[in-house]
Amino acid sequence: MNNNKENSIDDVLVKYLLGEATPAETDEVMDWVNASDANRKYFDQFKLIWNESKKLEGKTTIGTEEAWGRFMQRVEREEQGAESRVRNEPKGRTIQLHGLSWMKAAAILVMLVGSGWLIYTFTGGAGGGQMLAQSFDRVQSYTLPDGSMVTLNKNSELSYPAHFDGNSRSVVLKGEAFFNITPDKSKPFIIDAGNSSVTVVGTTFNVKSREEVTEVIVETGIVEVMKKQNAVRLQPGQKATVTKDNDAPVTENITDELYNYYRTNEFVCNATPLYKMVATLNEAYNTDIVIASDRLKTLPLSVTFHNESLENILKVIGETFKTYLIVEKSGNRIILKER
Repeated sequence: MNNNKENSIDDVLVKYLLGEATPAETDEVMDWVNASDANRKYFDQFKLIWNESKKLEGKTTIGTEEAWGRFMQRVEREEQGAESRVRNEPKGRTIQLHGLSWMKAAAILVMLVGSGWLIYTFTGGAGGGQMLAQSFDRVQSYTLPDGSMVTLNKNSELSYPAHFDGNSRSVVLKGEAFFNITPDKSKPFIIDAGNSSVTVVGTTFNVKSREEVTEVIVETGIVEVMKKQNAVRLQPGQKATVTKDNDAPVTENITDELYNYYRTNEFVCNATPLYKMVATLNEAYNTDIVIASDRLKTLPLSVTFHNESLENILKVIGETFKTYLIVEKSGNRIILKER
């Protein structure tokens, strides 16, 4: 991207995030984001600064003019350093976080909310050693420095170093992600998932860490899940659950593939208890489905939904268990009631 085009897209991105873009400008943003992985990452980084600025808005006592002056002094110093790094950078290597573009996005936000100094501190500056991948309101895939692939579910984030140095490959996960880890016996891959640690060499598995509960499901290879000093080793088809109240992970065999819904756009049930399907639907569609009776919760559901709307899924569930339940709507809530 040349500088003129970069300036132009920054301006349109600001209007898009403000909700002031015209339909044509919105289409321009979407076309540009979908044109390449580099554009998508640039947009995600730009949006990250934007979201952090909204959190910080009104919390700083530094005046807008003062913040702007201090920030621009920092930008000028970093520009000089970045230009020097670009001249010395080996061919084919990419400057992390788009270098000056990252600062330019932050500078725009300084003018808008007066929180630029805090935003810049949060991002770690141009060329920082720590990277942050965020999915926001859509599922996204990333390639890590070692070639490992990560698919983030919505509203999840992964923090990882720009280079895996030392004797391990350590990352921090908030939310849910599917990992396809590049084998390297000399450097185990370690995931900090809140209340637990997940260690692998090369394998595929899913990690979900939300509300003080972490679940790990293994597809291939062997995965070690640890809480404090208590560890379990999972084989393919096994799941470990780590909770706040238990000192050790609890293992079980998996009986469905619901965990994969955000990657495959499928809900695969194999005699799956209805309450599990409902919990997954609530997460996937951001809805509020309630099972009104305990006797309905364990009804076994065996079906596969592919790219179906929530309305169609509920219709099939209602028809499948028509002798047991009815589906009712009450405001924004959907209730599964005994017939």
